Amino acid sequence: MSDLLKLNIEGHVATITIANPPANTWTYESLSALTLMVEELNANKAVYALIITGEGEKFFSAGADLNLFADGDKGVASDMSRVFGKAFETLRDFQGVSIAAINGYAMGGGLEVALACDIRICEEQAQMALPEAKVGLLPCAGGTQNLSWLVGEGWAKRMILCGERIGSAKALEIGLVEEVVAQGGALASAQALAEQTAQQSPSSITACKQLIQAGRDGSINAALPYERELFVGLFDTKDQKEGVNAFLEKRKPVWVNE
Repeated sequence: MSDLLKLNIEGHVATITIANPPANTWTYESLSALTLMVEELNANKAVYALIITGEGEKFFSAGADLNLFADGDKGVASDMSRVFGKAFETLRDFQGVSIAAINGYAMGGGLEVALACDIRICEEQAQMALPEAKVGLLPCAGGTQNLSWLVGEGWAKRMILCGERIGSAKALEIGLVEEVVAQGGALASAQALAEQTAQQSPSSITACKQLIQAGRDGSINAALPYERELFVGLFDTKDQKEGVNAFLEKRKPVWVNE
């Protein structure tokens, strides 16, 4: 799909590596490719988890190349904001578990792609920021919404309105990331976590993820009936029968994602 993204699938885990040196910036091509990759992974019943990381030791991703916006072309701005939004919203809605293995600087759209994932693991040297307002722009790929949801309005405003860059320790403290590991260890930690998903029913994972994210859109009272509806809906799946019977028969389940 694109030389700027590398896809590798091992067992039930897919890994997408952002490969656009020196800073792993996003382009129209790579964003379009990300959308297609995630859509194809959704159609692959054998894939339960997705990891996104950056190539090299310094950058996870520095976001968009600002040269794209230097001449103030609103048409380019419109095209890029649309493709950014579609790519990261498609990632957000990936049916399995998505994990960002943040191996370095995650700036602007580089942090926004991590925010679109379910879980974030960062290395101790990582730096994170949404610095768009410093150059007369704003985060347009979910940053204002996803960051606020994760860390609260106060820290979202510090990072977006004040341009505050944070390190791994502060990111862990405020809930921006779920784990901090030593330099060079993010991918391995993400892989270990992703492997745990093989113990879970993929059908259950999809339903649970939908319910957790539904809480962003309305009240808990609206989500509770939906929770019961999806619980009953799992009884139409082969995985439900397999999971219960495997437990009763004291054996490991064999998931088919159906």
